[in-house]
Amino acid sequence: MLEGLHPNRPTHVMRLSTDERSARATTDLIGEMFDPTETAVAAFEAADGKSWLLEAYFSEEPDEEGVREMIRAVVGERADDAVFETIERQDWVRASLEGLKPVRAGRFVVHGAHDREQVRPNDLAIEIEAALAFGTGHHGTTLGCLRALVGVLKKGRPAHVLDVGTGTGILAFAAAKALRSTVIAGDLDPEAVATARSNARLNGLGPTLRLYEGPGVRHALADRPRRFDLVFANILARPLKKLAPSLTAVVAEGGTIVLSGLIERDVPGVLSTYGHRGFRLAHRGVIEGWATLVLRRGGAAARPL
Repeated sequence: MLEGLHPNRPTHVMRLSTDERSARATTDLIGEMFDPTETAVAAFEAADGKSWLLEAYFSEEPDEEGVREMIRAVVGERADDAVFETIERQDWVRASLEGLKPVRAGRFVVHGAHDREQVRPNDLAIEIEAALAFGTGHHGTTLGCLRALVGVLKKGRPAHVLDVGTGTGILAFAAAKALRSTVIAGDLDPEAVATARSNARLNGLGPTLRLYEGPGVRHALADRPRRFDLVFANILARPLKKLAPSLTAVVAEGGTIVLSGLIERDVPGVLSTYGHRGFRLAHRGVIEGWATLVLRRGGAAARPL
């Protein structure tokens, strides 16, 4: 569940087994204290169904004692049990593939090569093999966006779709398969763009996906005022706020923007930022503490939650 949020070239990882409350609190703490482009953290329930495993990935070797002291305020003496390890490129790829099972959202199914036989005749299948620093659809943010797309498609067929911060390309592929039309997708990381291009070919979507490299919508393919009926931005709260002026500028009248990469406490601030630009909440979903917001330009006011 680290997809789309981990540093581009992780070199070290910290692992800690603790209880759910402490794991979630520590996740928030590390997320606040470290640069999100250099560090990523996630927590998930362990196989025993009782304990939780926290994993923090770093792009550079961390100050182990400093990290222990920081989390000690939350986990107490368990901070001494935190394990720090160096990871190699091949270790990251292998770790990303471990336990990969198909992920479903409506007709969409994201799977690895080893699960091709689980694809059903009417599925819109997306095959993804984990590459360095990219994920496979399991993270609550990506799954939330896929579910949001299912909801959007029930109301209509967007003519023009943009995926900002595409990563592996999952969201762009899903839209392209469902709509059978060209989708624009971009990422500021050249490795992400290369991975998305490779995955597009794997899924037979090479001619359908138009990729660009650049931050936000800063590219001729994406910087088109009031062009896109549907925009995905699965990033993080701070960049989503910073990018609000440019992201909202490319959404068509009556269009939809799907925002994710948010923990629940980020939601009010993001809603306020986009609300001031004429966007209203149409739907809010939460998966494992990660929120996905579906906003519409000039839409109806937010429903009670």
